[in-house]
Amino acid sequence: MSQFHDKAGNDAQDGLEPLVASVEQRLGALAGSLRQQDILAIEQQACELHRALAAAVESFIHAARHGGVPDAMRLRLSSASAQLARQREALARATAALDRAIDVLLPGHAPAARMYSAKGLTLPSSSRDSLSA
Repeated sequence: MSQFHDKAGNDAQDGLEPLVASVEQRLGALAGSLRQQDILAIEQQACELHRALAAAVESFIHAARHGGVPDAMRLRLSSASAQLARQREALARATAALDRAIDVLLPGHAPAARMYSAKGLTLPSSSRDSLSA
């Protein structure tokens, strides 16, 4: 490998390092807010994470087009992406559990006529039949 290529790789890593660190920091802060169940902090940290991710992705695209992204930075961003996916999945499970609990506690509260499936909003067959001409 040439000395120029090594320097370009180090420059890319140096430029990407603070961006990846910011994403990692925001993920940690969001996890803390989720544990504390602080709605306002969750919203603020989610917005900050979104900004950090957008800046990192933009810089990664630029670096990829102009010399490449060091493997260490790819690995760290990939790890952060996996952590984000785990947080998203945990939040989805918690939301589903809460929805089920609300349905049990307040059965008349949830509209029984509307259900969502993989294809989107689905109406029960009796509702569909009454809409037919």
